[in-house]
Amino acid sequence: MKVFVTIQHPAHVHFFRNAIAELEAEGHAVSVFVRDVAVAPELLDAYGIDYEVLAPASDSLPSLARSQLQYELALLRRAWREDPDVLTAISEPAITHVSTLLDCRSVLFCDTEHATLENGLAFPFADRVCTPECYTDEIGDKQVRYPGYHELAYLHPDRFDPDPSVLDDVGVDRDERLVVLRLVAWDAVHDVGGAGFGDAREVVAELERHGATVRITAEADLPPELADRDATVAPERMHDLLYYADLFVGESATMASESAVLGTPAVFASSLTLGYLDELEAEYGLVFTTGGDNPQAEALERASAILAGYDETDWAERRERVLAERVDTTEVILSQVGDAAGRAGDADRGVAHPLAERQ
Repeated sequence: MKVFVTIQHPAHVHFFRNAIAELEAEGHAVSVFVRDVAVAPELLDAYGIDYEVLAPASDSLPSLARSQLQYELALLRRAWREDPDVLTAISEPAITHVSTLLDCRSVLFCDTEHATLENGLAFPFADRVCTPECYTDEIGDKQVRYPGYHELAYLHPDRFDPDPSVLDDVGVDRDERLVVLRLVAWDAVHDVGGAGFGDAREVVAELERHGATVRITAEADLPPELADRDATVAPERMHDLLYYADLFVGESATMASESAVLGTPAVFASSLTLGYLDELEAEYGLVFTTGGDNPQAEALERASAILAGYDETDWAERRERVLAERVDTTEVILSQVGDAAGRAGDADRGVAHPLAERQ
């Protein structure tokens, strides 16, 4: 097979990296293309994945439109020249547009219902859209639902082996109660209107009042008085930190889900709602979303309750339930990409096929 993978966000590197490694180990040709967004190229370098930057990052809707046009034209030129069997990405319209123009296959993954702009531009042209079973929107016959989460493509225990030395990197002892606090910039298109915290200093003070050691990962600069709490670890080691943390509190839905599947309880401070976080909360009690009138106050109340009654065994048992009932998502990626490529080849030979078997 010839497979194109496109990357628009650091989390997409994690999502695809194991599938890329397995496809290449089996002798398939994988080309990786990236938008020049913060951290993504660094992660690709850290994992030894070759890639090509096709377009710069954007900081406004007009620049996003320009960047998207540049991205799609560059991807179209590469696909015209290399003739891939399958293009795959997370919620990226470019792969569906290019595959439609060149009559190859697109496999789109999506877990974010409120990414309405990207989804609206991508879904009509996609050959198949793979979503977790908990995804709340109905997409139609092209939708393939599977019992898993994006984060289990790289944090399933078959894929992830945590390294405790990360605690030394952030100056935390094993017997300290560790809270990871995530602050986001809220400038992504699909994040508009989702702000959670108003005053990071108040959040840190309340968490530390319960005896916790706080380490912060932030998209913007921290206030000077919080600079010594900065979690200065390499981006590829953040999951080690989340695994050994006792609690995650933050504004990132992805990191909340990552924490949950690692067995670290997560308090998500945002007014945004997502099917996968709702399921991790309702079915497994590993995520707590605080999206009322005052997300910060709600988040601190929930975090305080977790720290006051912490039971490590209980959280580990909740994680075991997740792993028993949900799949290794990398296997889903491999099966869907392989099936799409096979059907593309058979279609070229004039062989008719029914719809792909659902996961």
